[in-house]
Amino acid sequence: MSRRDPPVTGVLFDCYGTLIDVLTDEGDIETYRCLSRWLIYQGVRIAPEDLQDLYTGGVREAIERAGGPYSEVRVEEVFAGICAEHAVWKIDTKRLGIESARAFRAASLRRLGVIERTRELLDLFGAKKTGVVSNGQRVFSEREMRALGLYDRLGFVIFSSDLGYQKPDDRIYAAALERMRLSAPEVLFIGDNAENDVDAPRRFGMQALHVEEAWERYGV
Repeated sequence: MSRRDPPVTGVLFDCYGTLIDVLTDEGDIETYRCLSRWLIYQGVRIAPEDLQDLYTGGVREAIERAGGPYSEVRVEEVFAGICAEHAVWKIDTKRLGIESARAFRAASLRRLGVIERTRELLDLFGAKKTGVVSNGQRVFSEREMRALGLYDRLGFVIFSSDLGYQKPDDRIYAAALERMRLSAPEVLFIGDNAENDVDAPRRFGMQALHVEEAWERYGV
C-alpha cells in the first residue's frame, strides 16, 4: 500500500490466525479415540486407527477427484461415507456426517479464542463493507465464529468449503468482490498468510496488508 492507493471502501479479513487464534491436532490418535467412542452411541463402530486412516485417505482422494491445485472438500461428506460404511444400525447418514465433523473438530481442538487486536480493527472499520474469506470448513468454522461473537459482525463470510476451492485461487477473491459489489482497488485484504492474504490479493488488484502490518498502521 502507498499514499497513492485509492480510499478503502471495503475490508476483507482472513479468519484463522487473523481474527481467531486456534490450535488443533488432527494427527493425534487421541483425537480419533475420542471420536470413535462418541460414534459408538450414534450407531457407528470403527477403531480409532481405522478412523484416522479412512478420514485422511478420504480427504486426499476427494481432493484428487476434484482436480486442480487449490481444490477443497467438505469434510462432513467424508465422515458421512465413513459412517455409512461402518454403521451397526440404521442411521441418518447426512446428519451424522455433519455431527461427526463437529465432534471431530471438538476432539482435535486445543485452543480457540479471539485475537483482540484484530477485533479492534473490526471496530475501526465498522462503517465500511466487511467480509471474511477463509480456507475453512463451514460445518464447524461458522459455529466457532458465532460462539466467539464474530460471525454477525461481518457483512458476509465465505469459507473455501462453500465453493470447492481455496485461496490463493483467484475465484475465491472474485466471489468476495461480487458479494461486496466493489472493484478490487477499493478493497483492503488483511490476513496472516503472505501468499493467500497479501500476494494473491495484490495480484488480483486489491490492497493488502499482513495482519501485523495492519495493527501497526491503524494503531491497535
